[in-house]
Amino acid sequence: MKKLILIRHGKSSWDLPLEDHERPLSNKGILNSNKVFETIQTKLPERFLVWSSTAKRAHDTAKIFNEVLNIPQELTILKPELYTFDYQNLIKSIRNCENLIPNLILFGHNNAITDFVNTFGNKYIENVPTSGIVMLEFEEENWGEIQKGTILTTLFPKDLSNAINAS
Repeated sequence: MKKLILIRHGKSSWDLPLEDHERPLSNKGILNSNKVFETIQTKLPERFLVWSSTAKRAHDTAKIFNEVLNIPQELTILKPELYTFDYQNLIKSIRNCENLIPNLILFGHNNAITDFVNTFGNKYIENVPTSGIVMLEFEEENWGEIQKGTILTTLFPKDLSNAINAS
């Protein structure tokens, strides 16, 4: 059994005229990422590998995750091929994960994440928002053979603001 946790990078800033790959997180992106990571940490598997796109906003989101969970930053593996908006490229990367890794956490981009979830998950999600998390479980023991998975949980920033507003 394999567990995949897909995390879309936090909201990025458009304040400076930078190349897409170099755009940083906005203040809202930092705040939302902190909130969702504090909330999701009890649902995460005990052991996992962390991969991140090399884009600044994705890597910075992974850094926040590491800080919230007290994970050394050097344990996050930066993978240039995760700087993709195409879910087919995302599938190739995931299917190349070593089989001894039971749980993979991946920081990436849309449309790749939403399209992956809707191709491999068991329910439709219109859009995985920035700082959004989708946790999937696959019956297969081999990453290269993953097929249809089960969405175990989702956590989006709006879920937290709705809970706060409902209290």
